[in-house]
Amino acid sequence: MAKNTFSTTWNRSIQPRKQRKYRYNAPLHVQKNMMHVHLASPLREKYGLRRKGDKVRVVRGQFKKKEGAIERVNIKRQKVFVSGIGFIKKDGTKSAAPINPSNLLVLEADLSDKKRNKIIERVKSNKLNKSKASTPQNPKIQQKEKSQK
Repeated sequence: MAKNTFSTTWNRSIQPRKQRKYRYNAPLHVQKNMMHVHLASPLREKYGLRRKGDKVRVVRGQFKKKEGAIERVNIKRQKVFVSGIGFIKKDGTKSAAPINPSNLLVLEADLSDKKRNKIIERVKSNKLNKSKASTPQNPKIQQKEKSQK
C-alpha cells in the first residue's frame, strides 16, 4: 500500500502516529465531519448545528476570551477564521489567524439563511419523532408503568 492512500482501518488504531496519518490523509468529505465546534448549552438543545456567520468565543489559546463571527472555514487545513482576530504583520497589513474549531464555543446562531432554518426544523422534527417512538405504544405496557408508580 502506498504511503498517501487513505484507509479507514487507521481510525481503529490507538497509536498517535496512525491517528495523525488518518486525519492528514482523509478525503475532504471525511475531514468535514472532523471539524466540530462546541455549542453553548441553550443552543445545543435548540439547534444542534453550527455554520459560517455564527458568533463564537475563543476558549483556548492566544486569543482566549475574544469573540467574533466566523468569516471563513478551511476544511483542508481544518481551521476557522474569526472576524476581529488576527495578527498585524511588520509591514502593517492585517492577517487573519487560523483557529482550531475545537477551541471555539458558539454563542449565537446566524439564522438569516433560509436553507439553515429548514435544516433546523427538520432536525427538530426528527428529535420529536424519536422521543415519541421511544415511549411505549402498547396500552398494556402503559398500564403496568402507571401501576408501578
